[in-house]
Amino acid sequence: MPHRAITPLTRSRARSLRSEMTDAEARIWFHIRAHRLDGASFRRQVPIGSYIVDFACMERRLIVEIDGGQHADSAHDAKRDAWLKAQGFCIKRYWNNDVLTNTNGVLEDIAHALTLSTPPSLTLPRKGGGNRPRRGER
Repeated sequence: MPHRAITPLTRSRARSLRSEMTDAEARIWFHIRAHRLDGASFRRQVPIGSYIVDFACMERRLIVEIDGGQHADSAHDAKRDAWLKAQGFCIKRYWNNDVLTNTNGVLEDIAHALTLSTPPSLTLPRKGGGNRPRRGER
């Protein structure tokens, strides 16, 4: 699968979307930012490849999309979802109305999805890239 670069236009569009959130997006953002579901950290209006996703937890590879009626049976969304899944993401979609009328249910479902997405084991290289033991570990 070819890698899609994040263009300056995509970054600019993502910035503008952050200031134009729908009521449903703002409600979910308030909750996932304030409550840190299962210790997860989300970002909003995130460019990934040539796409912009509503909310993403990069550590858990979970994307949360809050959709209006324009997304029903969208061929573009199906193509986008297939590409994101090929990059290792799980995608959860919720209708605006569900978010506004059943916020707790949506949050519980997101929390459940996070428990299914285990954070990858991170072995980061040490500064300088060497494998020498740190001072005091010798």
